[in-house]
Amino acid sequence: MIVACYSTQPHDRRSLEAAATGSPIEWRWLDVRLDAHSTPLAAGAAAVCCFVNDRLDAAALGRLADLGVKLVALRCAGFNQVDLVAAGRLGLPVVRVPEYSPHAVAEHTVGLMLTLVRRLHKAYARVRDGNFSLEGLLGFDLHGKTAGIVGTGRIGARVAEILLGFGCRVIAHDPGADPRLAARGVTYLPLDHVIAGADILTLHCPLTRSTHHLVDARRIAATKRGVLLVNTSRGGLVDTRAVIAALKTGQIGLLGLDVYEEEAGLFFLDHSDEIIGDDIFMRLPTFPNVVVTAHQAFFTQEALAAIAEQTVRNLVHLGRGEALEALVGA
Repeated sequence: MIVACYSTQPHDRRSLEAAATGSPIEWRWLDVRLDAHSTPLAAGAAAVCCFVNDRLDAAALGRLADLGVKLVALRCAGFNQVDLVAAGRLGLPVVRVPEYSPHAVAEHTVGLMLTLVRRLHKAYARVRDGNFSLEGLLGFDLHGKTAGIVGTGRIGARVAEILLGFGCRVIAHDPGADPRLAARGVTYLPLDHVIAGADILTLHCPLTRSTHHLVDARRIAATKRGVLLVNTSRGGLVDTRAVIAALKTGQIGLLGLDVYEEEAGLFFLDHSDEIIGDDIFMRLPTFPNVVVTAHQAFFTQEALAAIAEQTVRNLVHLGRGEALEALVGA
């Protein structure tokens, strides 16, 4: 069974090959993103394996179906890049990896918080330059601060548990409150109350039409002045232009991003010898109170192994005609 694997990085190949040992899968490794123009590369494949920035719109899905592709296997949890209506109409099942390592993303989230709060990025650079002055590195305790969490699924819940351990007061918004978190002291509130009450605001919800630019100019204006904002979920949750404007006025005091709304074609690639043409993105690293990582929150040994195992399991099930796991929309 041939599987066309798009947006392949060396770590993808290593983890998927290890998970597929002894299976009938024959990989076709492709370093290009999947979109309507690159679908011919999947000719003869029974399935395609895709990542977060592959574009599975109606045109791409239609061409995959015409090629005889029987499955779209997402090696990620999010599925906002897929036109599910078109996939359903074409009878093309889509599977994902809903649970790989919530610890990976949650720990990276808190790592960004600590880096910003204690100015670790600046301190590291100073010491390398032989500058041991503490001037300008004054931070603050997380203990006693109010942390607002938008979305308390597996990742958001783990962030809440970690921040409770730091001694934070945790408030949260989610369409379905987690009684286990509530029993531990997490207070569920309407979204605008969480945004207005948080010293630290962190996003852990999916990107949908209703959550696109969830953090926009209006909501930023309602935050506490100097709020710490972290997004390790999906870039489109945040209006980047509005965030930059708020950084310039001090309304946002600290910003940690692991995702960016226009990251496709930018993240996961080495552009160090190129001129990056995205002026909006390039504005972000110029702020001393901003830390951006390139969609690496998921990137741990444990997470990669879990992603590969779930993905391979579904591909093997496809080959055997068995029931698929983690169907999107099921």
